[in-house]
Amino acid sequence: MNFIKYIPNTITCLNLLSGCMACVMALRFDNYTGAFLFILMAAIFDFLDGFAARLLKAYSNIGAELDSLADVISFGLAPGTVVYSYLIKITEGSPFALAGSSLALSGFLLPVFAALRLAKFNVDTRQTTSFLGLPVPSSALFWAALIPTIYPYSQQMPILCTLAVVVLVLAFCGLMVSEIPMFSLKFKSFAWKGNQKPYMLIGISTACIVLFFLLGLPMLSVSLIILIYILMSLIE
Repeated sequence: MNFIKYIPNTITCLNLLSGCMACVMALRFDNYTGAFLFILMAAIFDFLDGFAARLLKAYSNIGAELDSLADVISFGLAPGTVVYSYLIKITEGSPFALAGSSLALSGFLLPVFAALRLAKFNVDTRQTTSFLGLPVPSSALFWAALIPTIYPYSQQMPILCTLAVVVLVLAFCGLMVSEIPMFSLKFKSFAWKGNQKPYMLIGISTACIVLFFLLGLPMLSVSLIILIYILMSLIE
């Protein structure tokens, strides 16, 4: 049945659509929680399109290119617009507004470095079972979860928050194109041996989600999980 080969690409298009909607949420409505939900949906679709392609053996060159395009939008441009909109909003009406508007443009470094990261990944044969540099969905989820969590408190200290976010943007841009080995959550088997770090991350992630859900800060757990993932990779 020929329609089966189009299933992965259809899922990839849903990833792309989710990324576009996240941009709309951030730029048009200043709705950072909505942007987070759409970026989370994009991450789910990003997993499902690869899973469907492997399951159905429906690989194509167009699918690979479409996947990279969708990832640049959903995990590069979308978090970039979230950061840009956030920095504009927290400095609006303050003496720091002009400088804040200029620094807000740093958010668009995220799609630039996401594109570089994806181009590097596509031609690097070393990244079949693990990663070199931070995967773009991890970076996107960090920002998508962090911004709506800190936004309610940021207008009380806009200068500090702006500088902290800009420094973090630069750090994450560097991580995306770095040569730092990052472990993958792809399981070759369910055995503990060889999968210790993925199992540990899943256990820690579950505990973080439960804890921060009880504290009323569920999205903060996502950013913390990404930081833990980076630290676990750096320790190795």
